[in-house]
Amino acid sequence: MKGRSGVLALVGVVLAGCGAGSGPAADDISPPGYARKPGVPLVKSEADIPELPFARYEFSGEDVERREKARNLLQRQCMRSFGFEDFPLDPDTFVRMADAYESTLTFVSPYGTLDLDRARRWGYGFDPDLAEKQEAAFRPKGRKVTGRERQVLEGPEAGEGGRSVVNGRKIPKGGCSAKAERRLEAAVADPTRMGEDVSRRTAEIDEAVAKDGRVRRAFRDWSRCVEGRGFKRYASPARAFTDKAWRKGLGDGSTHRTERELGTAVADVECNRGLNVTGVWWAVTAEKQRADLRRDRSRYEAVRKDQDRVRAAVREVLGEAG
Repeated sequence: MKGRSGVLALVGVVLAGCGAGSGPAADDISPPGYARKPGVPLVKSEADIPELPFARYEFSGEDVERREKARNLLQRQCMRSFGFEDFPLDPDTFVRMADAYESTLTFVSPYGTLDLDRARRWGYGFDPDLAEKQEAAFRPKGRKVTGRERQVLEGPEAGEGGRSVVNGRKIPKGGCSAKAERRLEAAVADPTRMGEDVSRRTAEIDEAVAKDGRVRRAFRDWSRCVEGRGFKRYASPARAFTDKAWRKGLGDGSTHRTERELGTAVADVECNRGLNVTGVWWAVTAEKQRADLRRDRSRYEAVRKDQDRVRAAVREVLGEAG
């Protein structure tokens, strides 16, 4: 097995290459010893990334979709009680669309991208057809909310007129939207803890992971590998992704896809996969998350119990209780 000296020797060969596109292919790069230790998964694609320990204490994508469906049902029921019989199940509230679209364009993985085909074709930009499909999935299916509906949906301060009573009924605090959320969280012991604790700790641990010597070493070797192929030296894959040169003058979140950008993106992926950078990142992150769980298991379990209470409320609203 090669140790650290092995990977540095390999990097030396790469650095001796003669320009962009030179150097060994990803399959010819051997992960260094520290990237092949027990507990470090070999990651070549997104499918190879194991679930992190914190996943048990987070709502899954399916949870989020089901909760949204239940919230929409409760919201529409409330709106109909105020006389808005044709209120859509999935209304267009403008802000929701903007937030969803932005999220599809600005997410940057801490370890970069692993999709070589995508890098070859789109560099650090996005496939416009795929982006449209992703945006369409977030796009509300119902019509736009009227000003009169908005004050009932979001509260008296929203919409037209600012009235607190509509059709003889007092608008609930925060409107029908907030009322629906309160119904789903009625049994939750601590909504703030449930909604913020894990994401806060995840962000703090991510910062610690970025400073960890093992991850810094993996990024340093990745950086040398990319540079050895004739491209700019970056501190991390995320830095390569966010290089302003790719997006200069563009406002849609995509890139110019210049020859240099495409070459950099390919080198990025090949060096990431070859050196098992993502595997190292995952192992360090998992280690720190497990340690945090051991330190404060009771708090995390309290979060989990509250999440289960929300799941039970969602099942009830969707008619699945029991």
